[in-house]
Amino acid sequence: MSGADTDPMDGFDATIHAPNRLRICALLDTAGEAEFAVVQRQLDVSASVLSKHVTVLMEAGYVEQRKAVRNTRQRVWLRLTRHGHEAYQAHLAALRAIVGP
Repeated sequence: MSGADTDPMDGFDATIHAPNRLRICALLDTAGEAEFAVVQRQLDVSASVLSKHVTVLMEAGYVEQRKAVRNTRQRVWLRLTRHGHEAYQAHLAALRAIVGP
């Protein structure tokens, strides 16, 4: 199937589409990597809400976390995986196809 025959809606991803998960992907796509607390502040959600959304994204293979000690405290850093970046970009293309030019 050539690129012209591909339905852009094929990229619509219900996992990413949930508002907070979409915002997480957008933030991580722009930032590359962000500390959990920074993402939490940007989204203005509780740690438990963010954790639940990050878990869904991790189970889908879209986000990975890195733990590191900073200022004697363990911090969690989040980033999109390659698969997550590709899925996010495909989802954006599907949204653009829905809303038109």
